[in-house]
Amino acid sequence: MPKKEDNITKNYLKKIKLIEQYNKFYYDQDFPSVSDQQYDDLKKEIIELEKNNSFLKKYKSISNNVGFKPSSKFNKIKHAKPMLSLANAFNNSDIEDFLKKINNYLNNKNLNLSFSLEPKIDGISASLTYKNGLLVRGLSRGDGEIGEDILENLKTIKQIPNRISGKDIPKTVEIRGEVYIGKKDFEKIKDKFANPRNAAGGS
Repeated sequence: MPKKEDNITKNYLKKIKLIEQYNKFYYDQDFPSVSDQQYDDLKKEIIELEKNNSFLKKYKSISNNVGFKPSSKFNKIKHAKPMLSLANAFNNSDIEDFLKKINNYLNNKNLNLSFSLEPKIDGISASLTYKNGLLVRGLSRGDGEIGEDILENLKTIKQIPNRISGKDIPKTVEIRGEVYIGKKDFEKIKDKFANPRNAAGGS
């Protein structure tokens, strides 16, 4: 292998190892070690290296990775359809690139678009499967292909109905969303987890 390719490969594999560590902290240990922007910047660098160096194709690309391997604490179930992740934009340049991609895809350079913005909610992405109106499956995202069976955990959330009814509900329906702790609920429980005596089992 030429020295230039060797250096690029070493740099690429180093970045891959780093992003895998970030994924482990975020998805497996629920403890992010870097900001979203730092993570996305690293992922962009990796994808750019893959795009510009065809000899890296022999390595497994991370471009479609959206999570981490499912936890061993839960049963693993394959998603009916891959559970993908949305792309992020942190500055005007990212928005401009997004617009260019849309215009190129639609072959329309004069497309006039408007945007609706809302705060990002960071929780656990989950899919709910109802059969004949009954909640029968609840999965976390996992690695996007295979998720953890968290049905019993999801059933404890009062906003998630165990049964749905209506005239036009399909026999089987899957609903995907984000499970998170609201600010008011977080305020109620934060002291319990922050208290060292509670963490050590004291009373």
